[in-house]
Amino acid sequence: MDEPKDSQDPRVHSLDARSLRGLAHPLRMQLLNVLRRNGPATASQLAAKLGESSGATSYHLRRLAAHGFVEDAPERGKGRERWWKATHEGVRFDETLLEDRSPDVRGAVDLLLHEVANQHTRELATWLGTRGDWPEEWRRVSDMSDWTLRLTPELADELVHKMHDLVEGYRVRALDEATPDAEQVRVHTHVIPSRTD
Repeated sequence: MDEPKDSQDPRVHSLDARSLRGLAHPLRMQLLNVLRRNGPATASQLAAKLGESSGATSYHLRRLAAHGFVEDAPERGKGRERWWKATHEGVRFDETLLEDRSPDVRGAVDLLLHEVANQHTRELATWLGTRGDWPEEWRRVSDMSDWTLRLTPELADELVHKMHDLVEGYRVRALDEATPDAEQVRVHTHVIPSRTD
């Protein structure tokens, strides 16, 4: 999940039970992801990119707008053409939603987390399928690493915060689109407990 760290960060949409239910749909999450990564687009453009009907993308864009995830981008539109843009760079949800009394909320959290994992898998598969199309310098600096550590929950929490701080340091150094050789780079982190049996 794209998640800048600071809880007061205006780039982050903090999820509550209502907005969580508005986002927790695979197509809505894909639409939001495309708008965040590629910038404003029309429902028809998004439909073509995702292999959906423009009726479906229009409906789900309106639902995302009702929950504050997207908004009109009138500066891009011409005539009746409606352009949409993401309102935030990432989302954050309070861990208490995992324990919510409502099965609907817990189900929405579960769907959201599984869709994030699916998105990571799709991104890795796309990279593996297209890596030959990239210049050697990008193939050389790509990374798919994993480690197994033995940690307490406190040390795992410290590790997560240090990784987030490190990535945030590169966010402030991000380059604009006019910089030669600069590309959008996706960084995934997963810190999960694993049993040995």
